[in-house]
Amino acid sequence: MKMNLFVLISLMTWSHLAIAQDPIVGKWRTIDDETAKPRSIVEIYKKENLYYGKVIEMFLTPEEDPDPVCDDCDRSDPRYMKKVMGMEILKGAKRDGEEYVGGEILDPKNGKVYSCKLWLEEGNLKLRGYVAFFYRTQTWQKYE
Repeated sequence: MKMNLFVLISLMTWSHLAIAQDPIVGKWRTIDDETAKPRSIVEIYKKENLYYGKVIEMFLTPEEDPDPVCDDCDRSDPRYMKKVMGMEILKGAKRDGEEYVGGEILDPKNGKVYSCKLWLEEGNLKLRGYVAFFYRTQTWQKYE
């Protein structure tokens, strides 16, 4: 009995530490730049020391396609004409201190792929997409 309790406490402590070491892992609410309204929920996860994110929920207006596809994606991109729901839009970011760099993010609204970096600021996730010297930064909110 004591051994089982020890194992349980050790597992709980280890899982808590694992989560604390990867603070961007989890669900994040994206906010539309133009309307300032929630746009989607993206789940960020870790795979082989890299970070990825996929769309798990969308907040669409009645005028929008209820099941959109990425028809503006580049035809050579495997996501071309695929459903946005469930799509992996963040790929290959790697942790570098307090930032996550070297990844790329797809904006399914316009089909463009950007280099990106992510970091936490005041409990929010900042995601900056780059094209050459130009960039745009979004703030994503933790979603429970």
